[in-house]
Amino acid sequence: MTIASQRYLALDVLRGLTVALMIVVNTPGDWGSVYAPFLHAEWHGFTLTDLVFPSFLFVVGNALAFALGKYEHLGHGAVLAKLCKRSALIFLLGFLLYWFPFFKIDDAGQFAWSPLSHTRIPGVLQRIAVCYLAAALVLHCWKTRGALVFSACALLGYWAILATWGDYSLHGNAPAKLDLILLGDSHLYHGEGIAFDPEGILGTLPSIVNVIAGYLAGSFLRRTAPAQLRAALYRLVVAGVICVAVALCWNEVFPINKKLWTSSYVMLGIGLDLLLLALLMFVIDVRKITGWTYFFEVFGKNTLFIYLVSEVLVIIAFTVRTGGGNLYQWLYQHWFTGWAPARVGSLLFAVSFMLLCWLIAYFMDKRKIYIKV
Repeated sequence: MTIASQRYLALDVLRGLTVALMIVVNTPGDWGSVYAPFLHAEWHGFTLTDLVFPSFLFVVGNALAFALGKYEHLGHGAVLAKLCKRSALIFLLGFLLYWFPFFKIDDAGQFAWSPLSHTRIPGVLQRIAVCYLAAALVLHCWKTRGALVFSACALLGYWAILATWGDYSLHGNAPAKLDLILLGDSHLYHGEGIAFDPEGILGTLPSIVNVIAGYLAGSFLRRTAPAQLRAALYRLVVAGVICVAVALCWNEVFPINKKLWTSSYVMLGIGLDLLLLALLMFVIDVRKITGWTYFFEVFGKNTLFIYLVSEVLVIIAFTVRTGGGNLYQWLYQHWFTGWAPARVGSLLFAVSFMLLCWLIAYFMDKRKIYIKV
């Protein structure tokens, strides 16, 4: 294997670890009984859960470092077509996921079609799709130096926009105002009690930087020979520490906030991802401690598909009626409550669901079924 094509196992493990944690934090048995690290910060601040989505974007960038080079020989037009097609498919899957199962059942048991006019447009996969496309185009057209300039302008520009046209509160932030103008109240997330979407339009700008950072880290490691890996990890650690330090300093004037996806939050996420990647590479690729890695490799081989499966299963469980509630609540109440403390039972439910998704991924891996978009 040449230096130019070097691929390290830790990159695949990081992707699988991110998916596993994302499933766990998305599916507690009871949202009222969750350990603090498995909840998003209420507004300003940072928890373990707040690292999941930026890490997902970071590993998208890692994968892009190995894929984009393969596209270059196709020609500019073919590269654009390939990138746009993949982005559009991911965006469409995300939108259909929020529309699924395309109908609702009222308390009387009557079916009614879910109108497109009240379907959420922004979302997790939608943001991934747009960030993937934007980062790939920036890197394809402007290369590394242009991507670094773009990243600096995006983070500083986003700070200027939020400081100039609003404040950093839930009710006064610029991203919410723009989403209401362009998308309307009925197409936005209402989980905060008002029409505010944490995956809205404006917040996508700094999110692109997470993908670019993942690409740069993946590209750097791709060019690193095994004999030079220790020195490369030292550079990753230094870069990670610098990013975290910048984030903490920036936090004093531009608070770390996942829901606004502030620039300080971007820097913190990138810094922690670099440190986590360096740690995984030291354990896996330097010390060769790999007996535990297959569990996460399985998730990493069908990342997007398993994420979709986990979301679809949850939606179905909430849709199926059982007595006075739904199947999701019934499973939690009958299998995970009464014999364990509330938070423990809630976490065990989430871990059990994650393991169910893992079994699906394991079944697919054993049969060499890999679904790519």
